Amino acid sequence: MTETVLLVGGGGREHAIARALSGSDCALYACAGNRNPGIARLADGFEALDTTHPRAVTTYARRVEADLAVIGPEAPLEAGVADALDDAGVYAFGPHEAEARIETDKAFQRRFMRERDIPGFPEFETFEDMDAACEYIDTYDGDLAIKPAGLTGGKGVRVMGEQVDAEEAKAYLRDSDYDRVVLEERLVGEEFTVQALVANGEVRVTPAVQDHKRAYEGDEGPNTGGMGSYSDGTLELPFMDHEDYMDAVEIIEATAEALAGYKGVLYGQFMLTADGVKVVEFNARFGDPEAMNTLPVLNTDFLDVLVAARDGESLPQLSFEPNATVCKYAVPEGYPTEPEAGAKVTVDEAGAREIASEYDGEALLYYASVDEREDGIYTTTSRSFAVVGVADEIAAAEEIAEAVLNEAGEDGLRVRHDIGTAELIQRRIDHVAELRG
Repeated sequence: MTETVLLVGGGGREHAIARALSGSDCALYACAGNRNPGIARLADGFEALDTTHPRAVTTYARRVEADLAVIGPEAPLEAGVADALDDAGVYAFGPHEAEARIETDKAFQRRFMRERDIPGFPEFETFEDMDAACEYIDTYDGDLAIKPAGLTGGKGVRVMGEQVDAEEAKAYLRDSDYDRVVLEERLVGEEFTVQALVANGEVRVTPAVQDHKRAYEGDEGPNTGGMGSYSDGTLELPFMDHEDYMDAVEIIEATAEALAGYKGVLYGQFMLTADGVKVVEFNARFGDPEAMNTLPVLNTDFLDVLVAARDGESLPQLSFEPNATVCKYAVPEGYPTEPEAGAKVTVDEAGAREIASEYDGEALLYYASVDEREDGIYTTTSRSFAVVGVADEIAAAEEIAEAVLNEAGEDGLRVRHDIGTAELIQRRIDHVAELRG
């Protein structure tokens, strides 16, 4: 039976989901606040609507007679869109609002881990009074990470000893309009992500990915939504060993078990420290850009996972191509603090495929936040598009992504060229070796 799938969201992550479903036996429809040209070309129908409005989403789902829905971004999950779709008889692969709090409420997340005795959480305190939070900074012996309790698109965290000193941290809190914050011990190490597909009490994990939040090369500048990421042809990353990966998997499994009835993607952001694997945060959906590393190498039909989840069956075991991936985002000049919109995007997809063939690999283009006009595609003020190189080794995948971006040009755009390079990865390896003594 041909399934009808509704994809909720219009970013690069959702373009990757759409491509993962495009070869399956399904009719694909999509809705988003922006018209993503990559998704629109793959979908049988595309509707512009407010994806945080449950009634708008369910109305469209009923109109296209959707059997399944995949919710990409976190904001619709927080708004209860998965709840509304399930109530309307459309199975939503995404957690209900209450379970999505594992991402949308960082104070809840930390308390949940502590109360359920889930390993890997750092020392923390939560505050509603910013003056009390500042007093805590004065009395705490060491550096802290300052985290708004709610969603901030990856741009709200400030880390003492790395981005701000104590006085700057206190000024940030006093000048903010946050109603709750989490102050937790600063974790020192190397970050990595493991994403899991969860339903019917089962957990299926994917290879580790390393995202790069900082805006500029050398891990400098403010945090962003993610400038790019890479994965290896194995479950682990070059600076990890298999035990590190399995420690992260055990934390995800414990969290999924504690979140009884959870369905969707459970994303664990981890820090590999001198004391082992610690939890930076959880997300309740695929990462952006990490979905663009994971889904292109997934051999298992993603639709089969969705159907099994809906039908209450055992989830299929996941199989992955033993390939490395390197994703690099092109963002508007000035991003994230003073982005300048209006640059024309010129990526020759046919030319990209030719470039990739020279490396015996693949080049994939994923659109994110762009404005499609009659005369072409233009940047907005958010991340514009990503190029993913896929090859048997990280070095070749990086060269593919870089070559395609060089052909596209960078007028009005900026790229973190160091993502996936041998030099950057060696720094990660050396850092972990130093931490481990």
